[in-house]
Amino acid sequence: MSSEQASFKRLIDIGIALSAEKDTNKLMEMILLEAKGIGNADGGTLYIRDKDELNFEIVRTDSLGIAQGGTTGEEVTIPPVKLFGDDGAPNEKNVVSYAAITGKTVNVQDAYNSDEFDFSGTKKFDEMTGFRSKSFLNVPLKNNADEVIGVLQLLNSLDPASGEVVPFSGDISPLVEALASQAAIALDNAILIDAQKKLLNSFIALMASAVDAKSPYTGGHCQRVPELTEMLTRAACDSNEEPFSSFNLSEDEWEELHIGAWLHDCGKVTTPEYVVDKATKLETITDRIHEIRTRFEVVKRESTIAYHEKVAAGADAASAREELEGRLKQLDDDYYFVAECNRGGEFFDDEKIARIKEIASIKWTRTLDDRAGVSDDELKRLNLTPAKELPAEETLLADRADHLFEHDVIPYAADPENRCGFRMDAPANKFNKGEIYNLCIQRGTLTDEERFKINDHIVQTIVMLESLPFPRHLERVPEIAGGHHEMMNGNGYPKRLMGAEMSVPARIMAIADVFEALTAADRPYKAPKTLSDSIKIMFFMVKDEHLDSELFRLFLESGVYKEYAETYLLETQIDNVNIADYL
Repeated sequence: MSSEQASFKRLIDIGIALSAEKDTNKLMEMILLEAKGIGNADGGTLYIRDKDELNFEIVRTDSLGIAQGGTTGEEVTIPPVKLFGDDGAPNEKNVVSYAAITGKTVNVQDAYNSDEFDFSGTKKFDEMTGFRSKSFLNVPLKNNADEVIGVLQLLNSLDPASGEVVPFSGDISPLVEALASQAAIALDNAILIDAQKKLLNSFIALMASAVDAKSPYTGGHCQRVPELTEMLTRAACDSNEEPFSSFNLSEDEWEELHIGAWLHDCGKVTTPEYVVDKATKLETITDRIHEIRTRFEVVKRESTIAYHEKVAAGADAASAREELEGRLKQLDDDYYFVAECNRGGEFFDDEKIARIKEIASIKWTRTLDDRAGVSDDELKRLNLTPAKELPAEETLLADRADHLFEHDVIPYAADPENRCGFRMDAPANKFNKGEIYNLCIQRGTLTDEERFKINDHIVQTIVMLESLPFPRHLERVPEIAGGHHEMMNGNGYPKRLMGAEMSVPARIMAIADVFEALTAADRPYKAPKTLSDSIKIMFFMVKDEHLDSELFRLFLESGVYKEYAETYLLETQIDNVNIADYL
């Protein structure tokens, strides 16, 4: 094979290798090293253009033992080369900036004999190191749009026979230019891919921040869960114990996990804040306890008026006063009972429910039209029942037809054929704002309808993510993001998956989601739990087959729980945990 044929074959082999390399740092290093090999150069630098500057990305000088950038782990500390002066004039005195600005290859035989370019910085470097910079070959890297994206600079061509520094020959320049042409396209593609990944990751972080910012009740949840998920996944990858001894993630799978974790609650953008933030039973956008209080005030006024009317009609004043005071005291007791019920609690028993219904039957008189000034939507709901003739007798509390809100869209309308496999039973109505109905909630402050709406965030997460055209290596993102509310026993949601049907990353997400929620110190509706209390609660969740027992064991034995706590928990939360009690 002739030398010319060998050169062409080498260029072809280099081109194939360049197109196969995905890591930008490795790619840039490969470009410089191959160019050095072709030019038999002692040194070289790869510059990448960033707006009006050329950044040093890879620097090599074999005789000085200099190796910076690329895969070395050694940061390049040389400041960038300006392409334009402060006055906006192009910097054509610097040889590398000249090559970038003009797009021309520049072959300098001896820097010390050059009057065209300023090599004062080079000479100063030589003085400090005892080195002798002589020949330079500067080749611009141009992409498909003929834009210069960088410059390849080779230093000191070495004679193969004598090892002496000689000028770069005219035969070498075309080969390096050919390499630079291939390299520019490969590098431009890699830079574009990196830019797209950065944009995607920034968008993902933006989405997570938007979900957290939407409600103070979520705090930094969407940002902390990914951190904990990746910590526990790393522990699983590092474990030599069964069942994780063979578990590992490829680079693509790590990216898949990262995206799935950051987007695990993206469906919360569809959840109304007044549902997520519902702090009392009667709260919607405002707390309706104020409206109820006003009705109590009306009943008290009516009772007082009735007393005066009785006395004016000749009734015994003392007896009527005693009856009024008893009535007002009872109304006060009833109101404070309703007010306390409004705050919610662990259990609302049948006796309390019966008293709410008894209080609800108290009558008051409405003299104004309740349909005047309302919105068209509310008027439609009010018109479901005939308007009462005024003055109208009303009950103190009521469950009315206009309190029922129908589903504006069928649940899972975005997935009408249920291809995602959801197994959640939707309530008959979208919302039920009935006053008696809400006050009789037995646990907490949410109705079944509101709880479904909150749980629906995971349905929306999956539907949203399934609609995105993820590439093949990211196709499990919806499954990873959408599985953190499933349970090992199949009683979770939205698909009621059994543990074996869930991937390890999805089961890890469930652990991370629960632990973050228990320990979060930025939730205005609850005090943060201590480390020991949180672990104890999770232990019982494992016993009830809500969480994966093997992952919980790894969570404790690996120390991930403690490592996370030291970063994200308050000092007052971090107490002693005897993990032996839970293994």
